[in-house]
Amino acid sequence: MNKLYPITLTVIPHEKAMALYEVNEQSPDSRGMHRYQIILVARDGKLAEYRTDMGESKNFKGVRFINIPSLWVHTVDYLQKLAEELRLDPLETHLDELLQLDKNRFKLV
Repeated sequence: MNKLYPITLTVIPHEKAMALYEVNEQSPDSRGMHRYQIILVARDGKLAEYRTDMGESKNFKGVRFINIPSLWVHTVDYLQKLAEELRLDPLETHLDELLQLDKNRFKLV
């Protein structure tokens, strides 16, 4: 995320959110790369960023970055539960499905 938003120190589980992201970034005190969960919510009619430091990024090897747009449809707690499910479901479990060719539509000649 390159855009800078004002920060908020609290979110309410049932409030609507714009989006949730999980990314690896350098920690503010230069302690190394950490994984952050970032939730965009409304504060005073503007977007504000709520961050949770999830720990060192090395603890999340093989875990995909998460980007869940909500556009004010889903609540903070719903997005967090969805992110947890995505985090626990490694991408590799779906590679076969993604790479599978429909044998009825595609034929090797």
